Order: sequence, then C-alpha cells, then structure tokens
Amino acid sequence: MAGSDVLIVGGGNAGISLAARLLRDGVPDVTVVAPQPVHRYKPLLNYVAAGEASMSELERPMAEVVPDGCAWIRDAVEAVDPTARTVRTRGGRTLHWSTLVLCPGLVEDWGATPGLQQAYAEGWAASSYVPGSAPLVWPSVTSLRSGSAVFTVPPEPASCGPTALKPLLMACDHWRRAGVLGDLQVRLVLPEATGTGIPEADRFLEDVFAGYGIEVLRETRIEEVDGDLHSVTVGSPSGRRVLEDVAFAHAVPHYRAPHWIADAGLAVDPALGLVDVDPETMRHRRHGSVWGLGDAAALATRPSGGALRKQVKVLSKNLSAAETGEPMQHYNGYTVMPITVSRRKLMLNEVDRNNRSQPSVPFLDPFVPRRWQWLFDRYGLPQVYWHRILCGRV
Repeated sequence: MAGSDVLIVGGGNAGISLAARLLRDGVPDVTVVAPQPVHRYKPLLNYVAAGEASMSELERPMAEVVPDGCAWIRDAVEAVDPTARTVRTRGGRTLHWSTLVLCPGLVEDWGATPGLQQAYAEGWAASSYVPGSAPLVWPSVTSLRSGSAVFTVPPEPASCGPTALKPLLMACDHWRRAGVLGDLQVRLVLPEATGTGIPEADRFLEDVFAGYGIEVLRETRIEEVDGDLHSVTVGSPSGRRVLEDVAFAHAVPHYRAPHWIADAGLAVDPALGLVDVDPETMRHRRHGSVWGLGDAAALATRPSGGALRKQVKVLSKNLSAAETGEPMQHYNGYTVMPITVSRRKLMLNEVDRNNRSQPSVPFLDPFVPRRWQWLFDRYGLPQVYWHRILCGRV
C-alpha cells in the first residue's frame, strides 16, 4: 500500500495546477492519479472546431506538465473508501491518503442520448467538446451550403456549457460571409430559457441569434438521434419534436461525474455523481479529509478554467487551514463563460454564483464583446495557461 499526504485524483487543469501550487506552498508529499498520457488545454477545442487552431497547439505530454516533486501514478481510479481513506486503481494498486482531493472532471454519458455516439462515428455529428471529433467540425461547417444544421448546449453538469455557443456563432458568421446563411435552417437547442442565465449577456445574445436567423428551441434537450433518417429528437416541457433531415449536428453529449464517486457515497445525487462539498470551502460535507473542485464538484456555479484559478487558490489555503485550525477562505462562485459572438469578437461574462458581475479588469463591462478579448482568449490565455497556471503561479 502506497501513502500520500495529499492525493489528487485528476490530471486536468484542476489537478495539475493545484499540485503545483501546493508544492510551491511547501507541501512535501503530493501525488496525482491520472491515466491519460496527454494533457489538453480544452478551451482551444472551440477554436479547433472553428478552423482557427490545431490539436497540436492544445496538447502536451502529461509527463511535461506534472510539476517537479509531484509523484504521478498513471492509472485510473476504480473505487474510493472514505472511511478507510483508500483509493483502489484499475491496475490493482491501493493508495492511502491523509487528504484526498477529487477533481477527475466529467465523462460523456453517451447512454443518455441513444444513437448519438453512432452519429459521431458516421461523421454527420461532432462537437468541440469531444477532442477526437473537434477537428471534424469546421470541414463539416464549411462544406454546408444548404439544408438543416442543429447546435446544442449541454445541460448541467457540463464543462462551461454556454461556451458551446462559440461554434454556432462562428459557423453563422462564416456562412454569412460565404453568402449561404439564408439557404440554411439553423437551430439551437437550449436546456434553459436563455443562453447563459445572465440577463446582461442574454440581452445581447438574443439580438445575435435574431440577426443570424437562428431558430431557438428553449428549455429543450436532445433525447435521441436516428442515423438512418439523419434526425434528432428533442424534448421539452411541451413535448417531443423530431428535427428531420439534419445535414450536420454539433450535438454535445450529456455529461456526468465518474460512477465511483457515487458508489463511494460521496455524491450529492447518484444520477449525476457530483462530489458533495460545501460550495464555499470545497470540503466534503460528511468526510473532512475529502475535498473537491472543478467540473465534478457541486460548487453551485458554472465550471470554467477561470473558475478553477479561483478555486485552486482558495482550496490550497483551506487545506492548510484545516491542519492549523485557522479560519477557512470562501469561494464566491466566480466563473467566466467566454463566448465568441463573431469571427473576431468575444464577450467574457464574468460573474459569481449569483450572476453578479465580477470583472477581472476593474470598471470594464464583462458583457460587452471586444476584439482584444478575442485576441487574449485565442492567443494570450493559452500562454498564461502553460507557463503560469499549470505552474501554480496564478
């Protein structure tokens, strides 16, 4: 049996940046459990799907991003026993912890949408959310000259769901410039009444949807896909509807947390599996040695990379406070939902968990689209990510 002072499950943004910050803070024994050989900067997937970035720009070998001094166990978690403080891996290891941080991210719930995975395999459905299919989106968009296109925003839980609007709006911008937008029937499937739930952002987005002629299906979710008919069935409180003869579907799968979280009794709701933590301190409500952050934690806010920067800062302080008995810091739910509304303009949408404006730049309205924000999102932030965030410096 191997032991660790701090055992982190997950090798994405949350796990690596937390490990780096803890090591910089002097924590001597930090271990990350993550099976994947490649680390991805996922926000760039939207730009891959828009033909403005390549997969090579967002991928690095995991061995290059694991911080010096951190042990990396390349294995997947199979089970957690919070009473015995052990983790069992798929490879048969048993790991013991003093402190356990769960940030494994979310997994695709293909079973929630029958036929969708097959549509991906057939090539007429794809999305920026699924790395293997992201490079297929832009060729499908640019080859489409007429017919029906469907875009979906995933229901919660999802990794920054409103950013699924990026591929839609960049596609519409391309179709307008190519002179074919009027020949296309573009539909947007929204799980809620509006795109973001933020009144200031939604007022602008509604004008954008109308300007592009997008038919918006509100409080609606994708339920089934028929590959033979190229149809997408959606459901809403008013009933089911079949969208027929779909030429291309940017259909984002539904997501959930890994099953072993609920199996260990650590979830709020077994159906979704999110880690049951205090949203402000990120400590588990029933097991004091267990903490959670990122997409798989029930933090009562929209997950995002910007949210993780705040979460990691608070959690690293709270791990220390739990040892010393000092007061814990509180995470206010800050998140950012960057949406590219046209080819070169982006709105940031920075809010707390109550949708109150939280601009990073004082006195700057975070709901106004700007060109420099697009430039920073596309070119500046990736460099900050690789050289500062993953190093625990931000």
